Amino acid sequence: MSREWPDAGVLVVCTVRSVKDFGAFVSLDEYGNKEGLIHISEVAPGWIRYIRDHIREGQKIVCKVLSVNAERARIDLSLKGVNEHQRREKIKNWKNECKARKWLALTFDEKKIAEIEEKLPYGFYPVLEEAARTGQKILTDSGVDKKAAEKMYAIALENIKIPRVSISGYVELRCAKPDGVEVIKKALSMANTSKDGIEIKITYIGAPRYRISVIAPDYKKAEAALRKSAEAAIKYMEKFEGEGKFVRK
Repeated sequence: MSREWPDAGVLVVCTVRSVKDFGAFVSLDEYGNKEGLIHISEVAPGWIRYIRDHIREGQKIVCKVLSVNAERARIDLSLKGVNEHQRREKIKNWKNECKARKWLALTFDEKKIAEIEEKLPYGFYPVLEEAARTGQKILTDSGVDKKAAEKMYAIALENIKIPRVSISGYVELRCAKPDGVEVIKKALSMANTSKDGIEIKITYIGAPRYRISVIAPDYKKAEAALRKSAEAAIKYMEKFEGEGKFVRK
């Protein structure tokens, strides 16, 4: 995992290489192990008596990039400018990206991985996670060739487990017209709007009730999909002189 130079303001994962009285030299794990400097004034808030009370050789840390001078090969960093929440999130994302690259290395050579990386708007793991959730379209839309996208999608499904929630409700559908049964069948088909990682299943409870079950990545999406599904069925019923009612379980 190597990029050219970081931008000022971004968070970077670093390994502490040497600690001096005036600061610490680190290597940037995500940028080809380029060297950066954390001045002692940027190690921790307040006055520091012993720098090694705050930072030590071999330690894995998260820093904020203060400035970059590519011509002088100088990167100034701040350790104190990163709070605990930012640190945890950055380390988690970095570890996920490392895992994603290891998965890809089992299928693609380095040249192909670099070719794919140039086409992606962000890191490998977020793209694989989205592919596992919604399908391989995000890969082909980014410009990844179909064959590689299929392999990456298989990698995503095998390695990334997307959290899922399940909710349900039911609709009461009635239609007094001679072809009322067909109207209800069509209304139920209109309610079955599974897409974008959301699964909808409709089952018969007992006239006039039909259960709508939804499986989605989170409760917000599940609730929205459930109501949209019920509204689609009710709207169709009303269009053909029937009636419908939604009941949230």
